[in-house]
Amino acid sequence: MSRIGVLRCLAAAILFGASAPAASRLAGSIPSFTLAGLLYVGAALAVAPAVVRRPPRRAQLTGEWRLVALAVVFGGAVGPVLLMAGLARTEAATASILLNGELAATVLIAALVFREQLGRNLVVGATLVTVAGAVLTWRPGASVDAGALLVLAACACWGLDNGVTARIEQLGPEHVVMAKGVVAGGANLSIGLLVAGIGAETEWTDVAAALAIGAVGYGVSITWWVRGARELGAARAQVIFTTAPFIGALIAWTVLAEPFALVQGAAVVLAGAGVAVSLRSDHEHDHAHRVGTHEHDHDHLDPHHRDGHAHAGDPRRRHAHPHDHPALEHVHPHVPDLHHLHDHEGRHE
Repeated sequence: MSRIGVLRCLAAAILFGASAPAASRLAGSIPSFTLAGLLYVGAALAVAPAVVRRPPRRAQLTGEWRLVALAVVFGGAVGPVLLMAGLARTEAATASILLNGELAATVLIAALVFREQLGRNLVVGATLVTVAGAVLTWRPGASVDAGALLVLAACACWGLDNGVTARIEQLGPEHVVMAKGVVAGGANLSIGLLVAGIGAETEWTDVAAALAIGAVGYGVSITWWVRGARELGAARAQVIFTTAPFIGALIAWTVLAEPFALVQGAAVVLAGAGVAVSLRSDHEHDHAHRVGTHEHDHDHLDPHHRDGHAHAGDPRRRHAHPHDHPALEHVHPHVPDLHHLHDHEGRHE
């Protein structure tokens, strides 16, 4: 399993987990939809310089606009709308627990729709993290009602978004984040301003703080997650990223001095065990790589990139650019990264 992919997903989780308690400090002065919009607009601003320096080429857009559209519509538009509708119809305790369903949805969709190889360790690890999330967010009064079903539907949308995003291979992660930030941020900010306005107690420093939190906790975080998911597959990347609430809890205990509960500490340990188990979930068999072109981070020590193109300098230096792959047949341990989107009889999809 790619160590750099694991580290990227973990770093993404740390940034996203830290953004939750930071954003909660603004929730009292900025209305919810307005705050959500500002966070996503901040994400778009964070990646804007990279997109301006390296705008997507027409060939990239032509080849993957459908995948980007699916990710933006389900992840940035439909999912949040379903969540807001669910929150209006169910108890907060129920919603908090059910939001852990995003990991389960990601794993199921990755396996059933995108044919990712999971393995026993990945399933066990995802189950442990999901249970830990339920323990962490458990509150009395949880029940299943129409609102709960809407929250689960939102989780399914984000599961599809995760699976689709992990398979976008020609556009850079910054391009994907820009599209999500503009659509989700623009939609939520427009709704928030129309319905609740900017907030009577909102100061310009609050707006600047929201944009800054969104830039780091959403823009940089999602960019790193996309890069990690391209090296691990959606299911494994999401298992690691789902540690974000636990990281947020640790920050709340240590930095914000919020009270510590023993059951929450047990949930953090359980989640850590789940991630550790999932990291031992690669597999090995003969497989064939067909000729193809895509873009992702790589070095020239990787057997998939030794003959693909010439590159001056240190072969260990990681870099990203569109590159071609020749046909290749070999055997080695691997996970469902961009090079191994195949069935398990050696034929590529």
